[in-house]
Amino acid sequence: MQRPPPEDFSLKETRPHLGGNKVTGDKLTSTYDLVEQMQYLYVRVVKAKELPGKDLTGSCDPYVEVKLGNYKGTTRHFEKKSNPEWNQVFAFSKDRIQASFLEATVKDKDFMKDDLIGRVIFDLNEIPKRVPPDSPLAPQWYRLEDRNGGKVRGELMLAVWFGTQADEAFPEAWHSDAATVSGTDALANIRSKVYLSPKLWYLRVNVIEAQDLIPGDKGRYPEVYVKAVVGNQALRTRVSQGRTINPMWNEDLMFVAAEPFEEPLILSVEDRVAPNKDEVLGRCAVPLQYLDRRFDHRPVNSRWYNLEKHIMVDGEKKEAKFASRIHMRICLEGGYHVLDESTHYSSDLRPTAKQLWKPNIGVLELGILSATGLMPMKTKDGRGTTDAYCVAKYGQKWIRTRTVIDSFTPRWNEQYTWEVFDPCTVVTVGVFDNCHLHGGEKMNGGGAKDSRVGKVRIRLSTLETDRVYTHSYPLLVLHPNGVKKMGEIHLAVRFTCASLLNMMYMYSLPLLPKMHYIHPLTVSQLDNLRHQATQIVSTRLTRAEPLLRKEVVEYMLDVGSHMWSMRRSKANFFRIMGVLSGLIAVGKWFEQICNWKNPITTVLIHLLFIILVLYPELILPTIFLYLFLIGVWYYRWRPRHPPHMDTRLSHADSAHPDELDEEFDTFPTSRPSDIVRMRYDRLRSIAGRIQTVVGDLATQGERVQSLLSWRDPRATALFVLFCLIAAVILYVTPFQVVALCIGVYVLRHPRFRSRLPSVPLNFFRRLPARTDCML
Repeated sequence: MQRPPPEDFSLKETRPHLGGNKVTGDKLTSTYDLVEQMQYLYVRVVKAKELPGKDLTGSCDPYVEVKLGNYKGTTRHFEKKSNPEWNQVFAFSKDRIQASFLEATVKDKDFMKDDLIGRVIFDLNEIPKRVPPDSPLAPQWYRLEDRNGGKVRGELMLAVWFGTQADEAFPEAWHSDAATVSGTDALANIRSKVYLSPKLWYLRVNVIEAQDLIPGDKGRYPEVYVKAVVGNQALRTRVSQGRTINPMWNEDLMFVAAEPFEEPLILSVEDRVAPNKDEVLGRCAVPLQYLDRRFDHRPVNSRWYNLEKHIMVDGEKKEAKFASRIHMRICLEGGYHVLDESTHYSSDLRPTAKQLWKPNIGVLELGILSATGLMPMKTKDGRGTTDAYCVAKYGQKWIRTRTVIDSFTPRWNEQYTWEVFDPCTVVTVGVFDNCHLHGGEKMNGGGAKDSRVGKVRIRLSTLETDRVYTHSYPLLVLHPNGVKKMGEIHLAVRFTCASLLNMMYMYSLPLLPKMHYIHPLTVSQLDNLRHQATQIVSTRLTRAEPLLRKEVVEYMLDVGSHMWSMRRSKANFFRIMGVLSGLIAVGKWFEQICNWKNPITTVLIHLLFIILVLYPELILPTIFLYLFLIGVWYYRWRPRHPPHMDTRLSHADSAHPDELDEEFDTFPTSRPSDIVRMRYDRLRSIAGRIQTVVGDLATQGERVQSLLSWRDPRATALFVLFCLIAAVILYVTPFQVVALCIGVYVLRHPRFRSRLPSVPLNFFRRLPARTDCML
């Protein structure tokens, strides 16, 4: 018998004061109604005028210092300017205020000691409050005073008010808890940001044939193939079967391309003149932005492209024009969804082309409240510290919260919204430690990486609509020495549905766009294309300003999760055993019936058996009615909390040290012997495929279980309703008619069959499995 999971690894429901507890009916009135209100004192320093000169030259290099108790923030300084403009915002957390006065001081930057030009003092009791959607507070001119309160020359324009994180000034504000962070780059790196994944397309290159090739050695039959390159992706066709100067291939090559298209498609026709020597017979470059875009399965027009060859003349590279051509059909596929995530945790299933998008069915709102008990992730001044921030991904939209400096209990209280186009999708929230502050980049030789603290996945279909879920999720990470809890993250989630009928209708539609079924891609193609897509997304997001780091993107997208792991394989095996345990239990129950363990039950089963034999038309209605009653009965015990990563299910808490050592081994392995390395890598590669197959089998079995488990309340409601309707219809319809209809339907002519999956299959594929809960 397996031991229960430790209490620390469990999900805990919480009751935070969301939206400042302003409740009207069932709705919270604040814009930020899924987070706790955080009060801030905002100071906007706009500009100054007519500042007196303090230097010997009669000029000044002014800057403003905003001071509140022990906290102070400074603006940038200007060289020799008496009318400077700063337009900078400072935010001081009200929880940390230990002063009764705010002081804004204008100083002159000097080499030895900065001179005081003047200051403005505010009593905190007199500062107004602002509640959005009120318009921003208008800044005012204030006369500067000296230390004795006397008026001096010069004025400072300021706006000072109390507000919350809902204020428009919040994202751009300098926060008092970032006082130790210096430099504009570092300050930009700690602010909250929203990122968008690049728009990804599948690029299909159908290489048909070539004409009039000119091989270097005309006395042999050429062995010709075509090599295609897009960015760092390179594919080649097979060697043409007909060894002539007019070879044919008719072969498809698939790539991933991202807008804006930067690299062209470069094709080269090459002749294999020796085992390790290839001769280029011609090249051509095709810009991607001018290619045809295909939205369905209808073929696009093919084109002939001229091949060019560079030759060396007197040491210079010259382009030789000749009559060689290549015949191709190239298009950007808009009807596919470009998979950049694991299919088990997809957050978006829409095709690339916007013309094929259906209207959204609802809204996902996520409140990232706080974290508690975070582990120290690095050492600063001889003590452990953590500078934590969160990243959430759903669809093409990524968000990054601000970094809370040096805190094991950070409070973010930031709220974000996404449009939902399919309920059977997953939002992922990760917590990271910012290692690029306090000169961390220089200390690590420029190779510092943001450490992963842990992540949470939430499947939308397991949430009830319009309900606010507030839970504290444990942040679990697997290390070489075992599973470790790195802290807890506190989230508030609400999934709002625009139309219940539209959402129920989604369960009858294919999970992926039509093109995936009409022109399916192979498993190996999908794996290679997914790898290329994740590389493109991570590269593009690292080029944003401020960047979203490569290691963060790869952790969120589960790059490398397909690698072999003894622990994961055992977990998948026991998942299958868990699914089969239901059938085994039925077998044992039937054996007890046969052995008259309970005489009353056995007599009832005998009576039921005789009735069904005499009246076979009652068999199917009885089965569906029984399933309906089971579904209704299980409604009382439906899950109340969203699923979370389960250490016991993942076998993370009972893994053998040797298994963990193997899981964290490099790929290829670090074993010294070349033969051992080859055999070991081959074994891991094969075992990884077996692991995937076993996991898929377990997923199908768990989907059958979820029909009546109310894990997805809408799917179970649909199934239970279907069982009731089917029971009634089958009750009033003669059994022979039903059997005839089913037989004719199953044996129908291929002309009457659709190439798309059937409605029951679509419904089944949308059911949740326990893959979401696996670590």
